[in-house]
Amino acid sequence: MGQVIRRLQEVGLRPQDFLGLPITDFPRWEDRQITPRGSSSSSTRFPDLAELPPEIGLEVLSHLDATDLCLASCVWSHLANDEFLWQSLCRSCWGNVSIYKNGKPGAFSYKQLFMWLDEASLTFNTDPFAGINYLTSKNIIEDKPLDIARFLHTTKRLWPIKKLEFLQQRPDVLERLVQLQNFQNQFLPNALRKFFKEVSAPQERGDILTIMIENFSQRFCACNPKLGLSKDAVFVLCFSLIMLSVDLCSPHVKNKMSKREFIKNTCRAVSELSRDLAGHMYDNIYLAGHVAPKDFC
Repeated sequence: MGQVIRRLQEVGLRPQDFLGLPITDFPRWEDRQITPRGSSSSSTRFPDLAELPPEIGLEVLSHLDATDLCLASCVWSHLANDEFLWQSLCRSCWGNVSIYKNGKPGAFSYKQLFMWLDEASLTFNTDPFAGINYLTSKNIIEDKPLDIARFLHTTKRLWPIKKLEFLQQRPDVLERLVQLQNFQNQFLPNALRKFFKEVSAPQERGDILTIMIENFSQRFCACNPKLGLSKDAVFVLCFSLIMLSVDLCSPHVKNKMSKREFIKNTCRAVSELSRDLAGHMYDNIYLAGHVAPKDFC
């Protein structure tokens, strides 16, 4: 940022002349009145970006989203269509797609790639299988479990409920997706919330929930080897926490499970679990709420 300010000073401009102005307020260069250095007058207007050093123009445009950048390209085509700007937008929304590392330089433009990825994300949120097929047909991601899992894990625009719909038919992708999660040094109920925030919990208990919890338990133990709990123990605890969540958070359950009952039942099912740890888990659900919030189910 210091380099930008110095470049502004070299051409006789002040940073405060244009910082914070929306794209619709950018006037033409010929309409701007430059205030000479040392003058007390403050009647300045935003300059034409085409007249500024290119690094400053790119710095200004880098703060725009895709819609505003497209609008800016109507005025500053050369600057607003810069590959660096569109590459940054692509990576900020879709962190990991195969074409980033496999695509040949010059074989595609990042602006076009943004449009493809945006279309694929909208399609995914309607029909997840059609969305993935769209991406693989254009060689944006490879039709491999790990590549698809990386796309699902790093993309911010996909609905968790649609991820669940897709993963129900692709357990191979689910396994790789869970392996990408990091649950190190996280309390088990909080780790479950993080997991169900990325992929919605099934509405009913069934095979898919069992598979999800099995994969989660394995990954949680791998991230926390010093915890002293086996994969089977974590598996049982996860279902205990889900049942406790329903019991404490559902308005239809009148007789809520007490802390004493939860500790007794859970420690009986998981012999290596201490009563103190079981008590902390109960307190967490009681205070923080369901491990699978409805907003993500």
